[in-house]
Amino acid sequence: MVRNVLSVLVDNHAGVLARISSLFGRRGFNIDSLSVSATDDPGLSRITIVVSGEGAELDQILKQTEKLLETRAVFLVEPAMGVLRELLLVKVGADETTRSALREIAAVYKAKIIDLSPGSMIFELTGEPEKIDAFLGMLCSYPVLELCRTGITALQRGEPTYQLKERMLP
Repeated sequence: MVRNVLSVLVDNHAGVLARISSLFGRRGFNIDSLSVSATDDPGLSRITIVVSGEGAELDQILKQTEKLLETRAVFLVEPAMGVLRELLLVKVGADETTRSALREIAAVYKAKIIDLSPGSMIFELTGEPEKIDAFLGMLCSYPVLELCRTGITALQRGEPTYQLKERMLP
């Protein structure tokens, strides 16, 4: 299955995220990643959704999302034409014998050590999902105590290629 990154600009008010996520669920689409954020316009929020699918199924979900009253724009972010990033926080069990090796791994991936305790280290890493996956692969020999990933957030390179729909009044 092809992984698709959708960017949805919506009116910033209560219940919008629930409506969009339930639309995906009703259509049988599993959301692989979901990120919601403010935009430069306080009246708009950006929802970045990663789903697996292709062809007519994907077209259908794009059209259904576009039909929602709160949706102002929806478009696919092509990986070659977009900037995709994700944030990882990971707590790894560490003692005096493993700390130097963990520091070396962190240096290679440019991860920050944001906490150091007698029995653990917490790393922060921002990057493309593949970089996050590779870093976690290098940590598989160490005890991962806790892990949190934000999900992908994305912007299209260059000038916006979408038109915002007019705001629908309730």
